[in-house]
Amino acid sequence: KSRKTADPAADSSPKLGADKHQDEATLKKNLCVKAAKEHRIPKDLNKVLENKVMETVLDLSYIKLSVVEMTCLGDADSEGIVSKSVSSHSDLIPGVYEGGLKIWECTFDLMDYLSKAEIEFTNKAVLDLGCGAGLLGIVALRGKADRVHFQDFNSTVIDEITLPNVVANCINEGRRMGSGKDRKASKPPSKMPRKAEGSPDVLNRCRFFSGEWSQVSQLLLSSNKPFSKYDIILTSETIYNPDYYSALHDTLAQLLDKNGCVYLASKVHYFGVGGGIYLFEKFIEEKNVFRTSMVKTIDQGLQRCIMAITFKDSC
Repeated sequence: KSRKTADPAADSSPKLGADKHQDEATLKKNLCVKAAKEHRIPKDLNKVLENKVMETVLDLSYIKLSVVEMTCLGDADSEGIVSKSVSSHSDLIPGVYEGGLKIWECTFDLMDYLSKAEIEFTNKAVLDLGCGAGLLGIVALRGKADRVHFQDFNSTVIDEITLPNVVANCINEGRRMGSGKDRKASKPPSKMPRKAEGSPDVLNRCRFFSGEWSQVSQLLLSSNKPFSKYDIILTSETIYNPDYYSALHDTLAQLLDKNGCVYLASKVHYFGVGGGIYLFEKFIEEKNVFRTSMVKTIDQGLQRCIMAITFKDSC
């Protein structure tokens, strides 16, 4: 990220030049810290679903992302992440846009695992970390979790994708948040979302946050609102960049209940960015705070894994 050309006068002393470069890098890093923000659920839920087109996947409703991208080219995208993603032809722009406009492959792996392993969400506190579309958190809501919090790096993703997806799966769909039998019997939603009628109880169990992990942790832990740590943290495709491992590890350590569990879905290796499941596993081992176990491996296409993470001193 350093400049390709340097000012000869400024770099007349190698040590002075190195110190200056380090200072600039530190300053840039501090300026790029993305503050945490809690997103309120609007009273008028019809506004949340206005101009949204619905699709379905695995019996879940979700907003058609291509339509969101078109509408977000205007004022709806205060961060400008859609135009930046389009102009750079990239799904990831570190420190600017972290991929929340797409539903990534490992999300479906983790949804499948949660179902087949019959992970129990009833009365649990759950965090969907790096939530994007929020499908993992919605699965927890359907499993009768006591509360589900959603976090994504980008506020545009929370406002234009996550929150609408949660609303679309909650309004007038009480039976869809029940057991597996209820889900199989439920009808797929229409292409356009139905009219929202008030705020159902299930939405009152949700909170939505944007910002960097460290900032969101600080917001939660220092809040005047009572906060109890999470029994389950769900996260998918969040370890693609080794530069983020320390922040992710610290966030998990700060927010996970002492007997809680993290379910992390990832590709074995992320070509071009260098991260991957075994590299993160090694990082965790060196920190000596958590223990890990590989609970599922998927061999189709790029090899993918699901890792369970718990505190070493947990029951």
